[in-house]
Amino acid sequence: MRIVETELGHFLRTRRGRLQPEDVGLVSYGARRVPGLRREELAQLAGISMTYYTRLEQGHSQQASDEILLAIARALRLDEDETAHLRDLARPANHPTPRAQEPEPAREGARRLVGAMSGVAAIAMDRRSDVLAWNSTAHRLLAGHYDEHSPCSVDTRPNLTRMLFLDPHTRELYAQWELEAERSVASLRLVAGRHPDDRYLAELIGELSMKSPDFARLWSAHPVLNCSFGTKVFQHPVVGRLELGYEVVQFPDNSAHRLLMYTAEAGSPSAVALELLERGTADLKVS
Repeated sequence: MRIVETELGHFLRTRRGRLQPEDVGLVSYGARRVPGLRREELAQLAGISMTYYTRLEQGHSQQASDEILLAIARALRLDEDETAHLRDLARPANHPTPRAQEPEPAREGARRLVGAMSGVAAIAMDRRSDVLAWNSTAHRLLAGHYDEHSPCSVDTRPNLTRMLFLDPHTRELYAQWELEAERSVASLRLVAGRHPDDRYLAELIGELSMKSPDFARLWSAHPVLNCSFGTKVFQHPVVGRLELGYEVVQFPDNSAHRLLMYTAEAGSPSAVALELLERGTADLKVS
């Protein structure tokens, strides 16, 4: 069985498990071995046959129409990101990238752009969250214990998700680590759904599932969220607490590379701390 079929079934089962019959106006009959809606109840709500829904959940149907998928999404009360994820998993043949892509560097222009940015911590990363380039502010903010030139080589390239779960320095850096971990896994779920044949992405997920019980716990819940903006709170070992807004934008090409930027509110203590990181006037090396 293909991995994507297992992923589809797991996603639908976790979403059925979130709803009780009374939540959707149904009457519950008999004891339930597992929590949540039964398959026949969801099929009834979506207006499709039990047989068809079962085949879909088991991965035996990859030609579901938009109407059927939207009906299931409405019945499960999925949000916009979850609905997009359902489409990705239900129709993997529609993906434009049918095979794994080798890790690739950022374009030279993108590297120059990141290096020239001031007043902001900037990172160029690929869809797997491998760091392709960072400016000195981002390096000092997130990874002062890494070599500044580590993104230049595939063999030494940092991965932000791996750092979050396996690097103790990174874990201590986030004042709201559990929230950050949930965001990271939810974003990774979306990417995995869009690129089911990415071998390097699958290897990263397998490594983290084996080495981090926290990652395995969060991954099994199948969270889905497009984390493209928001706020993060850091407790930096040198400059102290920073509350930074972040934005993630796609580079205007077909690389799926992204630009992650951290900024601080003007005149705030966080802005002062970010400026200190940019200047590099203190000893920012973490031992």
